[in-house]
Amino acid sequence: MNILLIAPHPFYQDRGTPIAVDMLLRVLSAEGHRVDVCTFPEGEARQYPGVAIHRAAPWGRVTGVAPGFSLKKLYTDVFLFALATRLCRQNDYDVVHAIEEAGFLGLYLKARRGVPYVYDMDSVLSDQLVESRPWLAPLRRVFESLENRVVAGACVLAPMCQALVDRMKAFQRSGVVVLKDVSLIEDEGVPSEEPEDLRSEFGIDGPLAMYIGNLEAYQGIDLMLDAFARALEYVDATLVIIGGKPADIRKYREQARGLGIAGRVRLIGPRPVSRLAEYLRQADVLVSPRTRGNNTPMKIYSYLHSGVALLATDLPTHTQVLNEDIAELAAPDPASFGRSLASLLENEAKREEQSRRAAEYARREHSIESFRRSVQTLYREVAESCQPSRT
Repeated sequence: MNILLIAPHPFYQDRGTPIAVDMLLRVLSAEGHRVDVCTFPEGEARQYPGVAIHRAAPWGRVTGVAPGFSLKKLYTDVFLFALATRLCRQNDYDVVHAIEEAGFLGLYLKARRGVPYVYDMDSVLSDQLVESRPWLAPLRRVFESLENRVVAGACVLAPMCQALVDRMKAFQRSGVVVLKDVSLIEDEGVPSEEPEDLRSEFGIDGPLAMYIGNLEAYQGIDLMLDAFARALEYVDATLVIIGGKPADIRKYREQARGLGIAGRVRLIGPRPVSRLAEYLRQADVLVSPRTRGNNTPMKIYSYLHSGVALLATDLPTHTQVLNEDIAELAAPDPASFGRSLASLLENEAKREEQSRRAAEYARREHSIESFRRSVQTLYREVAESCQPSRT
């Protein structure tokens, strides 16, 4: 099958959606599909058999495009869409695989070129836009109406979690295949370098709580720091935060100083995803304090598989995957989250039992093999449901 895949973000980078696209391309390549990828100019080079990567060329140098809505991302999208439109004129594609806001281009290409599209949903774009720019709230219904047209026009929908499936029920569609995220430590292998010992490197004694991921506002980093300050009233622990851009790291170091906990918080910057397991397994408790959004963070599946206990906010972004058997869930306020963190850090027996069940669940439901089967199912559905009508 000839596929035009439109990925409106830097590629490749060690973060959520680019990681998911990398896994998708590995499967499509192994299955013998031919894929043209349209993506942003920023990112590491990647090669896959049968896959050609085309990068948009905006005027001026565009770097540092962060997750979520931004003017920089919107500007680059204009050139990305022009590139995808040109490729669609030059080549005969069986289907467009449109990720995130590229769904709007999929709708356009279907109308103008007769090429059907898969809408690969990582989030509800209208919600994301209003949450990041609250002054746009009066236009929410307009954004929802536009997004609904993209959903309704797709030949197959590929949401990444159950919350997105629920949002589509009004359309009563049968062509829905969930592409669940997976653990990124499934095939960890043997480290090529000596593992970094965080306790020795940063002088850490006692229990260790850990967060890994970007430091965007929706991740709840403010909540986590406030809650950790409360937890220190009960337990003498250290919080290690891995990831983030330099500006965000400086911001949260300053916040930790303001809370009087700078000596117990280590913001150590990014580490390679390929070595994720060795960092996760040094923690006593892994933390996901996310406060906004309806998609489940990709990190959750690696957290579950790591064999380390997990604490998360008791919100749909987590509860569509997590329950009290495999994770500790706490209300998204500093007092509740802090008490739960302290309690879990102090209860080794509970941590061991919970993490054992979590690892079993992750191996069963969120392995690389389960993702491969989902992609195969998706493209069988595409072959059956998507019939190009050339214009």
